[in-house]
Amino acid sequence: MTDAVAEVERAMIAIRRSQQRRALSRLAKERGRGGHDPVHELLDVVEELAERGEAGTVTALSTAMGVDQPRASRLVARAVEQGLLRRVADQHDGRRAVLVPTEAGQAHLDELHAFRRAVFAEVMADWPADDRATFGRLLTDFVRGYGQLS
Repeated sequence: MTDAVAEVERAMIAIRRSQQRRALSRLAKERGRGGHDPVHELLDVVEELAERGEAGTVTALSTAMGVDQPRASRLVARAVEQGLLRRVADQHDGRRAVLVPTEAGQAHLDELHAFRRAVFAEVMADWPADDRATFGRLLTDFVRGYGQLS
């Protein structure tokens, strides 16, 4: 059991490193899909809002992303400046602004998701369909369980 847990730990570290924006940008550049795009580093904010499926606040994003409030504020300000997010009045409290992805922000995010999925599909192309399904189920279960710890 301990060897399997150590293998999972090593794999998770490798996944974390390979999923960093710099690594994805480098891979995209190598495949002729553009170079480093300053927008990519702001997509974490857009992605977090999209995952929540609702408008969010800087405070909620700060908590969800595990960054301090000033860092979240800077990221949000840059994402708004780049046209990836917009601030709108909260429907329940007009004094408060909430953040929503713009069409451009969603388009950038859709492009990133399509690129990631293409890379993942390439990695698993030789796997039997049952193995892909089992891996997807087990990885999802692992991530869900890990998320419940925090």
